[in-house]
Amino acid sequence: MASRRFPTSAHRDPGGSVTAALPDLSTYDAVLFDLDGVLTPTAEVHMHAWQTMFEELFAAWDITPPYTERDYFEYLDGKKRYDGVASLLRSRDVEVPWGDPSDPPTADTVCGIGNRKNVVFSGVLRSEGISAYPGSVRLLDALQAAGTPIAVVSSSKNATEVLQVAGLTDRFPVVMDGVIAERDNLSSKPAPDVFVEAARLVGVEPARAAAVEDAISGVMSAAAGGFGLVIGVDRGVGADELLKAGAHLVVADLGVLVP
Repeated sequence: MASRRFPTSAHRDPGGSVTAALPDLSTYDAVLFDLDGVLTPTAEVHMHAWQTMFEELFAAWDITPPYTERDYFEYLDGKKRYDGVASLLRSRDVEVPWGDPSDPPTADTVCGIGNRKNVVFSGVLRSEGISAYPGSVRLLDALQAAGTPIAVVSSSKNATEVLQVAGLTDRFPVVMDGVIAERDNLSSKPAPDVFVEAARLVGVEPARAAAVEDAISGVMSAAAGGFGLVIGVDRGVGADELLKAGAHLVVADLGVLVP
């Protein structure tokens, strides 16, 4: 089945939605979805957990300038947890030992700091739960009805737990997450590794598949992987930034892509 490349000059309305004709994703051999911020609003939980943890760390270590929301989008969003920690600390000229993933959350290592954030995230997820975006669920329903293979490509080590809490586990036979990426030594987004490997697991060529992302690093990853269609979902990073990163089109909600 031949795929279509959507033109990069697609127009958007002020909310980020494309006003030109939208693609039919069922014409692609597969559609690969990021999880946090694309299928579920867990990006907000991640943002809160990172902010809480880094504000406490910066205060304890007297690190300046203070942590801001922009730090999340520039250094953390879409990346594997430990890569994000190292990236943000480097932005403040702070270097700490990498450590080991088994480090306790109290350890002052990259892994220990990342595990510290995960304690906050898991607590919020368990106490408050999470529901998938309704528009995203409608698109998943339409793709499954059309027989189009789908997969999750997430940098998060919490992907399996999030899918379970959101009631999406049974929809995805292929889940490429941070656990697998670390096990197989796959580079973090924006490198193309995780998207390309997920396409291989699904059994499709990237050029004949579509990728859906809300993070700049994720869009760059899919674009670098040569995906036939890269869709940006603007949940706050900005439509122009997603287009600059390589998205062919940007939407504000995946419900607009339901035929």
